[in-house]
Amino acid sequence: MVLRIGNASGFYGDRFDAVREMLTGGELDVLTGDYLAELTMLILGRDQLKDPAAGYAKTFLRQMEEGLGLAHERGVRVVANAGGLNPAGLADALRGLAAKLGLPTRIAHVEGDRLPAVDGVLAANAYLGGAGIAACLAAGADVVVTGRVTDAALVTGPAQWHFGWGPEEYDRLAGAVVAGHVLECGTQATGGNYAFFRDHDPAVFRRPGFPVAELHADGSAVITKHPGTGGLVDVGTVTAQLLYETAGARYPGPDVTARLDTARLTQVGPDRVRIDGVRGEAPPPTLKVGLSRLGGFRNEVVFVLTGLDIEAKAQLVRDQIEDALATARPREVRWELARTDRPDASTEETASALLRLVVRDPGPEAVGRALTGAAIELALASYPGFHVTAPPGRGAPYGVFETAYVPASEVPHTAVLPDGTRVPVPVPAHTPEPAPGLPVPVPGLPAPGLPAPVSTPEPPTPELPDPLPEGPVRRVPLGRLAGARSGDKGGDANIGVWVRTDEEWRWLAHALTVDKVRELLPETAGLAVTRHVLPRLRALNFTVAGILGEGVASQARFDPQAKALGEWLRSRELDVPEELL
Repeated sequence: MVLRIGNASGFYGDRFDAVREMLTGGELDVLTGDYLAELTMLILGRDQLKDPAAGYAKTFLRQMEEGLGLAHERGVRVVANAGGLNPAGLADALRGLAAKLGLPTRIAHVEGDRLPAVDGVLAANAYLGGAGIAACLAAGADVVVTGRVTDAALVTGPAQWHFGWGPEEYDRLAGAVVAGHVLECGTQATGGNYAFFRDHDPAVFRRPGFPVAELHADGSAVITKHPGTGGLVDVGTVTAQLLYETAGARYPGPDVTARLDTARLTQVGPDRVRIDGVRGEAPPPTLKVGLSRLGGFRNEVVFVLTGLDIEAKAQLVRDQIEDALATARPREVRWELARTDRPDASTEETASALLRLVVRDPGPEAVGRALTGAAIELALASYPGFHVTAPPGRGAPYGVFETAYVPASEVPHTAVLPDGTRVPVPVPAHTPEPAPGLPVPVPGLPAPGLPAPVSTPEPPTPELPDPLPEGPVRRVPLGRLAGARSGDKGGDANIGVWVRTDEEWRWLAHALTVDKVRELLPETAGLAVTRHVLPRLRALNFTVAGILGEGVASQARFDPQAKALGEWLRSRELDVPEELL
């Protein structure tokens, strides 16, 4: 008995036609869509400030204008977290759409994730598990929309419903969590953003298909895609996604704590990767809560520096701007010089470097006219060749994402069935006390500014393989051997690094230490870097605390979501044994 679950969205704004492609391209039992990221919650919160009836992903409603009929014809259930901050509102809109289309579609939703927000917080949402989704499906729902659930809950919920798993069947639930994590970012599991794309025909990656998980009753799964669609499913693409935005061996969630270090990947056919062996443990007693708030106002100007004397030009304009801001200096002033120029360049663009100025302040005045006036007034009074990439504008609000934890028992997880019946979802059994290193549960919602919680404690460090014998080495980029994928979690970033053979793993496990990462990525100096070892995946996962400041919405760095941090690491050179090259 196989449950075929497909994904049609990895973020709010993903490929619009994916719903149709997935519903018409092959066999499915359930179609899921992930629309919520940390930044999305802030955007939806701002939408709802303007219109209390808003707060959900409008794109999903537009997709369902065709998708409801296609799903009804094919008997496919639809589960999506597109409800955002207003799942009841989206459910009502879907009922109106179904009536307009003359379809008998039964709509249900899950709520309770939204918690009372303290002053200054736009939205406070607990990450719920899949049990509410399962209750809605068991009551006959054709479409279930949720607010903030974990990404994997879109798979664990249908799996609990279909297979009848109990809340303490941890190994099965953990298998579903791992499959759900692979699916949740859509085409990243089928070759999108893949480090080794050059090893294949470029045509393969032009339009990757969306992934499908064939889930079995024992919790194992085969990751694949619809026949004839683009992209690639192999052990590498699945490994990359397993490492994405995770940390250590334990992956805690409201349904189960999945042990990523137990997952076994096997290529069982073209575009078919089996995941099995996943072990699970009880979920923690607390639920993660995402706090989205306005952090203040920001502005930026990018000065173009062309030709000779780049450093001197940068220093001149920096001194001029700093003088102009001296009487009303913003709380934060940050300069970054990107040496994109090259000597004796054949085009003006390649002869130019970029000097980026970012300012932040609690109020709009210090980042508005005070900055734009200073920049504009320098147009004829600064370095030779003065110009900017775009005219400086007014300061704009920026967001901050913070994480807190509350006891699971304090969150009113509720399934609202198609007939309107409200069913409380029981809290599953969990670890009786917070494990060492977990944040202590707090009554109610913590105020903004709570320190970042400590990661779930790791199991004992696994035994490393024997190192390779000493021999000749060659200095080459790490990416000659290793793939990487990186991403954001609040103000932290993770970098997953993996290799494809046992011999390469013998080298990587000993060569890429925390000290080596600090050496290769100087930006990590002074930050806490933690290394997690995952031998079954031939992988290391590094967590870099605080590198993203106050999160993606604050745009604290050039790459605010750390999406390319892994590629930067792959480009750095180190000594590699010649026998591996």
